[in-house]
Amino acid sequence: MKILAAALLLCTSAIAAPAQTIVPADGSRISGFPFKDTSMLKPPPGAKVAIIEFEDMECPKCAADAPIVRGAVVQYKLPYLRHDFPLTEIHIWSFDAAVTARYLQDKVSPVLAEVYRRDVFANQRVIASKDDLIGFTRRWFAAHGQSMPFVMDADGACKARVQADRALGDRLGEHGTPCLFVVTRKSWVLVDDASLLYRTIDQALAQTSGPATGPGLKPKRTINN
Repeated sequence: MKILAAALLLCTSAIAAPAQTIVPADGSRISGFPFKDTSMLKPPPGAKVAIIEFEDMECPKCAADAPIVRGAVVQYKLPYLRHDFPLTEIHIWSFDAAVTARYLQDKVSPVLAEVYRRDVFANQRVIASKDDLIGFTRRWFAAHGQSMPFVMDADGACKARVQADRALGDRLGEHGTPCLFVVTRKSWVLVDDASLLYRTIDQALAQTSGPATGPGLKPKRTINN
């Protein structure tokens, strides 16, 4: 019971920060803020605003937030930079699921990779072990007209990408999931309440003089440096 409680705590509340915290892109931070190196929290070249997420496919909160995040990406048409952050210390199959998703993205179809992630989230409750994941993945491949390789990611390229993502999160100082940011060229915003994501994007677009296509609501609370 204590182990389960610790796992849920890491998944849902590992970052003790306000729902929206605006921090300059140079890495300045308010006293007590948990992150170490925030240099990666920037939009890609040519973009003013982007969404960055560190995600664990075995995390219940990531599963709950996923429809909101995907909906925002579609509605605002913003770059979405997702990094896999499998909490291997407490989640036994999250790393393998991330490798499969990367395999689908890189070698089959990015669209199918998104469907796989969505379906894994939807079926988390019935995936209790690595064997369960293998069985689910085998059925999923067959249902989507794909041949599941005998050895997933035989050359190790997808595994290396997941490991690189995890290392990036470790460099950031991330300790739990989900970890969601709205970033501009001058600042980044931690959003630990996904219900505030649309509001945060609207604010970021307004700050960068971009057109806001969302609800147009202002955030309830921000902390400015």
